[in-house]
Amino acid sequence: MKTYTGDRTIDGVVVEVNGQELPSHTDIRKFTNADYEWGYEGLAATQLAFAMLYDHTGDASLAIRLATAFMEKVTANFGNDWEMTSADMDSAIDQIEPVRAG
Repeated sequence: MKTYTGDRTIDGVVVEVNGQELPSHTDIRKFTNADYEWGYEGLAATQLAFAMLYDHTGDASLAIRLATAFMEKVTANFGNDWEMTSADMDSAIDQIEPVRAG
């Protein structure tokens, strides 16, 4: 099971999966030239949503299709420190795209 974490400090923003830096995956889909961000809507939050979705599912087309909705419903609501497990990711994806769950 993967665990995604985010931490915002005076030194900047850190996003990890299982203790390793989460790649932005801009080589697959680039939403912004900026770094990751969360807690508000925007392209940097969408890049984070895409990176998490792609890392979790391995499906680029699914990650692209769900990135905006995942940003609006999930990453835009993160606080300074957050954590999501694989089970949390599946639950969020299934709420965004119920057909996938059925």
